[in-house]
Amino acid sequence: MALASTQRGSLRASSRLPAPRVAPRLWQHPASARRAAGAAVARALPADGEADVIVVGAGVAGLTAAAKLAAAGAKPVVLEASDGVGGRVRTDKVDGFLLDRGFQIFLTGYPEAQAALDYDALQLQSFYAGALVWTDGGFHRVADPLRHFVDGLASLPNPVGSVADKINVGVFRLKSLLGTIDDILARPETTIAERLKAEGFSDVITKRFFRPFLGGIFFDRQLRTSSRLFEFVMRMLATGSNCLPAAGIGAVADQLAAKLPADAVNLNTKVESVSGKSVTLAGGRQLKARRGVVVAVEGPEAKRLLGDAIKAAPSKADPGVGTCNLYFRAPKPPSPENILYLNGEDAGIVNNCCFPSTVAPSYAPAGQTLVSVSTVGTFDNLSDAALEAEVRKQLSTWFGAKEVDSWSHLRTYRIPFAQPNQAPPTDFFRPVALGGGVFVCGDHRDSATLDGAIKSGRRAAEALLTQ
Repeated sequence: MALASTQRGSLRASSRLPAPRVAPRLWQHPASARRAAGAAVARALPADGEADVIVVGAGVAGLTAAAKLAAAGAKPVVLEASDGVGGRVRTDKVDGFLLDRGFQIFLTGYPEAQAALDYDALQLQSFYAGALVWTDGGFHRVADPLRHFVDGLASLPNPVGSVADKINVGVFRLKSLLGTIDDILARPETTIAERLKAEGFSDVITKRFFRPFLGGIFFDRQLRTSSRLFEFVMRMLATGSNCLPAAGIGAVADQLAAKLPADAVNLNTKVESVSGKSVTLAGGRQLKARRGVVVAVEGPEAKRLLGDAIKAAPSKADPGVGTCNLYFRAPKPPSPENILYLNGEDAGIVNNCCFPSTVAPSYAPAGQTLVSVSTVGTFDNLSDAALEAEVRKQLSTWFGAKEVDSWSHLRTYRIPFAQPNQAPPTDFFRPVALGGGVFVCGDHRDSATLDGAIKSGRRAAEALLTQ
């Protein structure tokens, strides 16, 4: 999603994004940005070329590292190549709609997020604990029986899986609570598909529920992802709620950035190379860090900057997995229910969709509805128009042609590197200290989840502070 806010990395928006400024500028807290709109930038980069600590990248991992460093008395300078903080944990505002860059659900059970974020300030709005699965010509409900007992009982005879399958889901949910998070991420692993079979789940529930649900999280409907992540996600679903922040997923990054000094983050500042404690910017300017450099970018970019110094990071030859996310404006949702819709069949281009404004009304202007549609894969063989047409064709079957014809397209995001490939064998405890004052963090160091990104940033900061 990602369904569990697992996405990060590069994206390509098919509709026009705001043009980035070419000159470096500072990130501002939302409130101060409103107060100082149009004001001159007070300071960009250190005039003498020296910084206490340099953090390359203002995604969630980099912001977490910088915030930890600042809290410990260090003075981080954050260099971000794009025009805003958050990596792809960002939200665009288009015609009054909030468009997350890639559909993402925030799981409140994330332990690192609980420690790093103020949940009350995020104003988290919950999804229904379950889904509607399209199969056999209609939607069929899957519900968490511990949260929706009556719905859970009513769904037992539906064709999404057998009664035994649905009982088994509850049993596995309880088993996921055993041991610590680190225990789960270090257990013997296989693929999710093999683990489901070993747990006794039928091919029917695997196809109709687990493929679209877990496929939306890990962008692999064949379920070749590590079974460790399956257990981790089940643990998170059992211990928390699926939510959207009222101001969009970008509010997570903004909250982390708000912990930094107002002049810490420099936008539109691309790093060309890293050599020890020295950083070279595009254009040739060099900066030096007295205490260390933290490289907090996606795997392929980390590999480019650090070369052989970093191991187990994706390169361009291993592009990870991707998705498309299409948004539409609608006059109304097909149902007011705050629920996720899943494709329980192998046919069609859509994996999952939802109506975010039924979860958090702030995602759409009053009297309007936001539609979010996600695919597994980027479908580069299709033009934007052809992709939209295929999506409309499939959803017309789900919701009716008249309903879908009333929607107008807002924006399409193609995200070629949504997350690293997480097929076995995996290592979710990769080192963050590379020696020589260089540290690294990102979803390629821990699990490719929002929680993993936050954890890796914390670990990198702690390693630098204790060197």
